[in-house]
Amino acid sequence: MTVPEASVAIELERLRGTVQTGFARVEGSLSVLVERSTRNEQDLARLRAETTKELDELRTDIEALKRNRWPLPAIGALSGVVGAVGAAVALFAR
Repeated sequence: MTVPEASVAIELERLRGTVQTGFARVEGSLSVLVERSTRNEQDLARLRAETTKELDELRTDIEALKRNRWPLPAIGALSGVVGAVGAAVALFAR
């Protein structure tokens, strides 16, 4: 081996070490990203389940409120009739 070939071999070995180090860093970063992605998917699934449960509870509450609400149009008509009867009684009572 001559001197230029030796220096080329040394530089290639350094380059190999640099590339391996770079790949190790990239691999580590990808592992972290996969971990975060998995955690985000789990959090999203849990949040979706909780939101669906809460929406179902709200729908149940709304249905209960609809069943128990006052029949305002009927009460309004009834009060109108009572007022008209009262006015008629007052008119004829004179």
